[in-house]
Amino acid sequence: MFGSVFAAQAQSPDTGLVMMPDGFLNVHRAEIVSLAANHRLPAVYPWRFFTELGGLMSYGFDQREFFSTAAAYINRILKGEKPADLPVQAPTKYELVINRGAAKALGLSLPTSLIARANELID
Repeated sequence: MFGSVFAAQAQSPDTGLVMMPDGFLNVHRAEIVSLAANHRLPAVYPWRFFTELGGLMSYGFDQREFFSTAAAYINRILKGEKPADLPVQAPTKYELVINRGAAKALGLSLPTSLIARANELID
């Protein structure tokens, strides 16, 4: 499905990918990570599960915290609070996960300053 897009992107010199958070991409994450690796395209993903599948790195908010906050909001609404009266909240915890095996496969040497900022390193 995505093969031609990745092949076209790989033709450009010094290129990479930044994947935005999207449910459609989440469903196809294994194919996306595989295509990026096969076309030797460094990619940054929004969620850690892309990196756990072999993607280069991910940077995004902690989904567990986000869903926990959503559950608390639903509880407040079910107890009678008006949704319009509830404050808008943004995520408070973001995580950087780096897959050093993927970096090595791409021939990338990661700066020590980037590695030092990572919340988790996968080998």
